Amino acid sequence: MTNQEKIKELLGSHFGYTSFREGQEEAILAALSGEDTLVMLPTGTGKSICYQLTGYCLKGIVLIVSPLLSLMQDQVEQLKMFGEKRVAAINSLMDIKEKEWVLNHLNQYKFIFLSPEMLQQPLLLERFKQLEIGLMAIDEAHCISQWGMDFRLDYLELGTIRKTLNYPLTMALTATATETVRQEILDSLLLDKDKTKQIVYSVDRPNIAFSVVACRRNKEKKLLEKIEQLKKPGIIYFSSKKKADEVTAWLKVETPFAVESYHSDIEGDDKIKIQQQFIQNDIDIICATSAFGMGINKENIRFVIHYHLPASMEAYLQEVGRCGRDGRPSIAILLYEPGDQFLQMRLHEDGLPTPAMLNYAYRNGTVFDGSCSTIQQEIIENYLSSKTPLEEAKAQIMSRELQKKRQLDYMVQYAETTSCKRTHILYYFDETRIEKPLNCCSNCGLDESVYSADQDEFLRNKATTFLNWKKTLNELFLLEN
Repeated sequence: MTNQEKIKELLGSHFGYTSFREGQEEAILAALSGEDTLVMLPTGTGKSICYQLTGYCLKGIVLIVSPLLSLMQDQVEQLKMFGEKRVAAINSLMDIKEKEWVLNHLNQYKFIFLSPEMLQQPLLLERFKQLEIGLMAIDEAHCISQWGMDFRLDYLELGTIRKTLNYPLTMALTATATETVRQEILDSLLLDKDKTKQIVYSVDRPNIAFSVVACRRNKEKKLLEKIEQLKKPGIIYFSSKKKADEVTAWLKVETPFAVESYHSDIEGDDKIKIQQQFIQNDIDIICATSAFGMGINKENIRFVIHYHLPASMEAYLQEVGRCGRDGRPSIAILLYEPGDQFLQMRLHEDGLPTPAMLNYAYRNGTVFDGSCSTIQQEIIENYLSSKTPLEEAKAQIMSRELQKKRQLDYMVQYAETTSCKRTHILYYFDETRIEKPLNCCSNCGLDESVYSADQDEFLRNKATTFLNWKKTLNELFLLEN
């Protein structure tokens, strides 16, 4: 049996699918031929199957580096649903006894999920050195570039970890990465560009329409108009946790919809509860920061609205890509008011250390006492511990600042351009539009009726669901009595 025949059979037996989506088969066959791979497939096209099915074909464990607890838990639950019991996520949600048991029985697992920070722990790394690693998968690999420099410094150590583990077969996966970012991923992971198979598909999702709504100090009004028009469920993204909470409270009063907020200050158990309620359609709208969405496997999200201007096109496409995963028409809306970029500029200032902070730290061997953010402190400490020369550190920070400015400028251009929004997005990723979908963007003209929702019908359906649930509950009580 050829590898092609084998993986087709495993696709059916393990996952219940009869055919591969674009790029999946190519990625799996490349890995099975012994090639390290960098896989870039559009959001919602099943990147996880690439490393999961590859793992089933290889001896040894599959080590999956994943950025978020929610993403790990989601992948673990999905594998368990498909009947896989040899799977675990080593993270802070484990109690001590459970973690001890998993660490003492690692060789009994096929799939192990963990964060870059967890993988850095010497004890854990030593255990993995003693095991046969069939495949090392770096999920959401764009985080190496997006987060590695700013606040997840352990992402920058993944190449060193690969070396420590004797360079296991590696598959890096992402949905959004320019050619420059793809090169950053390869360099950081110590992957040879000439020997690494790059499987790159278009970032375009033709079923998602793109719309920019001009606002003049009336964002709440425009937001309410759109929410009343659009089919549910949906996500509204914010750059401010406070604003996400405020709008959530306001929408609960102004609309009949079930609305909840989600951000890093929400307790862990509440996060899981909100995620599950959203997946089960008990929540209609989530008001969230970027902390929400990665790892949420929900196919019928009909809209994603951005209340604040995103920091980059990569971040924007990642977040809007969470709608329309069932292939049905969906819409991404950016509420834009000139000057919106200043919020992101303030956030950028808090994210990177200033030259004065670096001068002080290098002169005194320590960071400012209480005068810089946790992120700035971690970056400075990383420079000090790695003995990076001061001028080199300053040059890197300046380069990062310029990169962030260029990314933000491009988002402003996207918001303000009068030409095709989709073409503007694709151009950023060095792509050209092959054909224009029926509903392309607000500049090309949208058939708004495709996305409009009958609110009365929506409420009738919710009422019917409630009455059916109440009837079932009453019947259960009668049976008990």
